[in-house]
Parts: sequence; C-alpha cells; structure tokens
Amino acid sequence: MTREEFNAFCASFAASSHVVQWGNADVWKAGGKVFAICGWADGKDAFTFKTGDIAFEVLQERPGVRPAPYLASRGMKWLQHFKDPGLSDAELKEQISLSYNLVTAGLSKHKRTDLGIPEPQLGGTHGGDPGS
Repeated sequence: MTREEFNAFCASFAASSHVVQWGNADVWKAGGKVFAICGWADGKDAFTFKTGDIAFEVLQERPGVRPAPYLASRGMKWLQHFKDPGLSDAELKEQISLSYNLVTAGLSKHKRTDLGIPEPQLGGTHGGDPGS
C-alpha cells in the first residue's frame, strides 16, 4: 500500500479527519481519536494501527510487523507494518478498519450519532471501501 492509497482509504471512513504531525506523519482520527498513522521507518512508509489483544500477540510475530514504537511501549495495543513482507494490502485494510471500529466504539453513542459514525462493527470492514 502506498501512502496515497492509505490516505484515500482512511478518508473513506465516516467522520474521519486528517492532520499532519509528529515529523510529517499522516495521522487519521475519528471523533478526535487517532485510528491510523503513516510515518516513516528506515526511510520507508510505515503504517500504524490499533488492534485487539489477540491480533496484537499474533500479528507482531510476522516479519515486517512490530509493536508500534512509542504507543506499544506505553502498554497500548498498537502495531506497525514497517517493512516487507508484513501484511498484504487487504490485511492492512482489514486492520485499519478494525482500528477505526475499536476507536469509535470508545466514543459515546451520542458523539457517534452527532458525527454520523455508524455503530461499530468489530468484525472487520467498514463498508465504505468499494474494494472490500
């Protein structure tokens, strides 16, 4: 996945917003909460996302995936796809979708309603991506 594809995918989520911060990283938020980040690792794009407990344990064992620097060291369940082979584009999209759903599930129902965010679907895709 390229940075442009990452940004287009993240933009397809309801009430998503984009800021550039932390050393020119593309940071995507929903309801003011971060759900995905694209920054750099060793001069290459690195994609960071929140995950559940089991996925955190399983996926970090894959070559090219690691606990996210800074976030995971503070006890948060965030992973980073930082080099090949890592995750396929489809797997990365699935994990970003799950991250969005985990983050928006933590928002109040009132806030989700005000922002037009659908009820969280913690099983995976968000339905806004024509390629899913």
